[in-house]
Amino acid sequence: MRTELQIKRKRNELLQQTKDLQTRLADVMEDGEAERLKRRLEETEGMILLLDWVLNEPIGSYHA
Repeated sequence: MRTELQIKRKRNELLQQTKDLQTRLADVMEDGEAERLKRRLEETEGMILLLDWVLNEPIGSYHA
């Protein structure tokens, strides 16, 4: 199990990757490269959402 600090560090790393990907995407001209960057950006954003969920774990019972 990862510590909260490790999760926060990974989240910050992914946020930086997202910014870098957005910058590269704005500069790219080739369609194939743009699609690859868009997919990578979506994957990175998905990982960030998962880490946010871990950091802000829901409280209570799902079946309540």
